[in-house]
Amino acid sequence: MAKKIGIYICSGCDIGKSIDIEKLSQVAAEQKVNACKNHTSLCSVEGIDLINNDISTEALNGIIIAACSPRAKTEIFDFPENIILERTNLREQVAWSFEPNDENTQMAAEDYLRMSITKVNNIEVPKPFIAENISSVILVVGGGITGITSAIEGAKAGYTIHIIEKEEKLGGWLNKLHKQIPYVAPYNTLIDSEIEDKIKELEQFENIKIHTSTTIIKIDGQPGKFEVFLSVRQAGLQNSKEAMPDGRQEKITVGSIVTSTGWNPYDANKLSHLGYGIPNVLTNVEFEELVKNNPDKALPKNILFIQCAGSRDKDHLPYCSSFCCGTSLKQAKYIRDLSPESNVFVVYKDIRTLGLYEEFYKEVQKDDQIFFTKGEIEEITENDKSINVNVKDTLIGENISLSVDMIVLATGMVPNGTEVLNLNYQLGKGLPELKYNFSDSHFICFPYETRRTGIYAAGSLRAPMDIASSKEDATGAMLKAIQTIEATKRGEAVHPRSGDKSYPELYLDRCTDCKRCTEECPFGAYDENEKGTPIQNPNRCRRCGICVGSCPERVISFADYSINSVSAMIKSVEIPDEFEEKPRILVFVCENDAYPAMDMAGQKGLKYSSFIRVIPVRCIGSVNKVWISDALSQGFDGILQIGCKPGDDYQCHFIQGSELTETRGVNIQETLETMMLEPERIRTEFIEITDYHKIPEIINDYVEEIELIGPNPFKDM
Repeated sequence: MAKKIGIYICSGCDIGKSIDIEKLSQVAAEQKVNACKNHTSLCSVEGIDLINNDISTEALNGIIIAACSPRAKTEIFDFPENIILERTNLREQVAWSFEPNDENTQMAAEDYLRMSITKVNNIEVPKPFIAENISSVILVVGGGITGITSAIEGAKAGYTIHIIEKEEKLGGWLNKLHKQIPYVAPYNTLIDSEIEDKIKELEQFENIKIHTSTTIIKIDGQPGKFEVFLSVRQAGLQNSKEAMPDGRQEKITVGSIVTSTGWNPYDANKLSHLGYGIPNVLTNVEFEELVKNNPDKALPKNILFIQCAGSRDKDHLPYCSSFCCGTSLKQAKYIRDLSPESNVFVVYKDIRTLGLYEEFYKEVQKDDQIFFTKGEIEEITENDKSINVNVKDTLIGENISLSVDMIVLATGMVPNGTEVLNLNYQLGKGLPELKYNFSDSHFICFPYETRRTGIYAAGSLRAPMDIASSKEDATGAMLKAIQTIEATKRGEAVHPRSGDKSYPELYLDRCTDCKRCTEECPFGAYDENEKGTPIQNPNRCRRCGICVGSCPERVISFADYSINSVSAMIKSVEIPDEFEEKPRILVFVCENDAYPAMDMAGQKGLKYSSFIRVIPVRCIGSVNKVWISDALSQGFDGILQIGCKPGDDYQCHFIQGSELTETRGVNIQETLETMMLEPERIRTEFIEITDYHKIPEIINDYVEEIELIGPNPFKDM
């Protein structure tokens, strides 16, 4: 369909004070658009009515709003889905960032309008991919408190839930608890384990199907249609190594998956320096089971708790396991309840009781027979009647010695692996892991997310957490699982491009089976046949465009984001000749961190060079080297790429787009060598979204470097 484009230029918010709106309108007229109108406040009722009236009377199918950032007023500039909407950022990244009424500011505004017109002329309205027979069933893997809570919440929302557990009984670690920490005031009385009540609640839902003594053979497919093959063992054979026919196989189809496979205690055999191996030296889990199974057993006179036993230790677990302090306080409390004659000693690095658990800590502190001592264990020795413990670096500044009858080691939490999912993914059977082997949820912006679209991590698989936190986590993960199903029904993406209805289209006639897309996609959106030709799983796709950046043959494109559309935008910029001494720097910025940071810089009134021309990209990893070549051939003097900060401490929103940009640098340098250009003409920077104050320095420093290097020799060629 031919494009009928309307351009609407706003002069409010200082735009009209910085840019000549009439000259800008002339640029639009030169592009032969169907309508071009100016308004002092496009976001007003009158401004929106003006646009909607033109859509109706002129049958417009492309709208360009030249005003504020596309991140602003999205609920106001909201038009029918059959209309292409492009936002030209004249406010944050021109009027507020460049010198007002300057020749270079005007040139930037005009270039940005040309780029927007060119983009609209080279993209189409995405048509969503909607698979047939999308399932609304949700699978929960793991029958502990996290899995049970998740299943109940999903069932309450009206969804059919399958919950599978490898053991004969649901409940996980809570089956072994003697008592739980109180959740509510006055926090002075321990409560019984809630697990039996939760299991009874679970069993009341007709839309929850319970599978115990069950493991996963294989999971095929994608969101909306995961094919899950189960192995169900006969009762009493759950620990048997024999395969079928000791059980049966089942197959279920589900739309999404919550993974809650839980944790295991840190291996106390590695803690001999803390006395493990000596009789009456137990872990917190072993002690809990001892009291649970023998509630009438007489407890020793003096019991010592050693906190962070192997945790917050570079030689063991570097992290805090979150639940250990609360567990020790709980156990100290029920020791005193069961054995009023017993004394309890707690040696800690720090007591960490988050939130309202601090109230429980205060209650325990009121007991004069529970002694708290900050310190480091120096030596543990045993004699015939007791265990001697030397403690250094105490709060009183002196070493102390304790003689006790039992030691309880507060060992930490180690996540269970997720290979039990047996995913039929080219990239692995389980969920990829981050630091310390926890599942790769995007812990900064979007908890529960993993690189496997539609498969969410919850509970201590995702991060160390206690019972209350695990239940809250379970609810959040189930909500994401529901959102995935509903988004898949509409053909929409989930995090972070929620609502995006585009998907990659492949022109396989040109495909050379290089496997770059199948290997570099972080989300497993591509499988491959025996030749290496990609096979799409569209519902796994997050629409990041990393595959666009990976493809050397320009085989992959989105309806509204393609090699051709971005190349056309690059070529629409007017490049001054070398004698004008006005360099042009093309800046690719990721839409998740760098672009918002640039907006914030403008909002703060920070100024930087007006010689740049910005193109936002879905991910810095989506930049194809064709765009680099086109920009340099067009006469751009330099190319700056700004993406999310990579790494585990901060994450690219698309997991590895930033890292891929770094590794692809070799290919880019080869492009420069082929063109006989200096390597400095391309630079890559990584920032966090809050680094807006760095934007002027990054841009101005690079512009200065390009000015020293001199003009691109391809100018005017």
